[in-house]
Amino acid sequence: MHRTARVRPGQTVLVHGANGGVGTVLVQLARAAGVQVIGTASARHHDALRAHGVVPVDYRTEDVPARVRALAPGGVDAVFDHVGGPGIVDSWRLLAPGGTLVAYGTAATRDATGSKQWPVLKLLGRVWLWNALPNRRRAHFYNVWAGRALSKARFRARLRADLTQVFTALQRGDLTPRVAARLPLTRAAEALRLAESGTVAGKVVLNP
Repeated sequence: MHRTARVRPGQTVLVHGANGGVGTVLVQLARAAGVQVIGTASARHHDALRAHGVVPVDYRTEDVPARVRALAPGGVDAVFDHVGGPGIVDSWRLLAPGGTLVAYGTAATRDATGSKQWPVLKLLGRVWLWNALPNRRRAHFYNVWAGRALSKARFRARLRADLTQVFTALQRGDLTPRVAARLPLTRAAEALRLAESGTVAGKVVLNP
C-alpha cells in the first residue's frame, strides 16, 4: 500500500477480493491513509464493505471494468490484484496515468492443471513488458520475501520497518484483524477446506 503503491490521501484504489484476509487489511490501510476504495466481492459481503467505507462491486454479476470506469472515469491510482489470469490485463487498463498495479498472486489459476510455475512466470513477463513501455504507469509483483537472498541485512531492515508500522497501526486501531473461524489444530483438515471454500470473510485461525 505504501512502499510499493505509494498511495496518497484523496486517491482512489481498487482492491480485488476486498472481503478476504489480505483484502480487509488493504482496505483498512487505505482508509486510514485517506484513500477512497473500490472493492470487488460477492454480493453477500457488500454490506460489510460499505460499513468500512468501501464502494463494492459484484465480480460475479457485474462487468467489473465497466463499473470501475463509471466510478473512476479517469482511472484508479492503484489496483491490488491477487487473482491474476486474464483479468490482470483489465487491472492494468483501469490504472490512471501515474498509477500502480500491485499483483501478489494468481488465484484464478489455482485449480488449473499443468505447471504451477507457468502462471507466475507469465505474470512476471507481463509486468516486465508493461514497465518497459512508455505508458506512465507501473506494475509490480509483490512478494514479502523479495530481496532476502540478495541482501539479508537490507531485507531484515525493511521487514522490521514495515512490521513496526503495522503494529503501530494495530495499536492506533487503524487495523483490526478479521477472523472468520477459530478451530483446534486437530481439525486442521477442516480448517483448510474452509479457508479454500471461498465462503468465509477473513482468516481461519488454528489454535494449538
